[in-house]
Amino acid sequence: MKKEERMDPPGTYVFDGVRSRRGFPLNDLGASLNETANQNAFESDPEAYMDRYGLDEDQKRAVRDRDWLRMVQLGGNVYFIVKIGVTDGMPVPHVIAEMAGMTPEQFAQMMRDGGRKPNG
Repeated sequence: MKKEERMDPPGTYVFDGVRSRRGFPLNDLGASLNETANQNAFESDPEAYMDRYGLDEDQKRAVRDRDWLRMVQLGGNVYFIVKIGVTDGMPVPHVIAEMAGMTPEQFAQMMRDGGRKPNG
């Protein structure tokens, strides 16, 4: 099996070398949001900010839509893309819950119940 044909475990997107290279611009943008000046620049002109980091059109669409799961599918590392939500004023657990397709309350209950099942 070629690397491009690998199978991710159900419900996951393995952050491997292929996905890491694909997501570099998205992750670089997310990492930049540690600085207040960059947060302000992103908020004032998100299109120019995404261009500055070289996001492709699929990545830009995911950021515009705040489609957290799609960002992961496109190579986003959760530790970096969550910074976009934090810049928007979203609590981290809310971003993660949305990424999982759940409300924050549903996600919290799933975690209290032992987390996601290994078969997805």
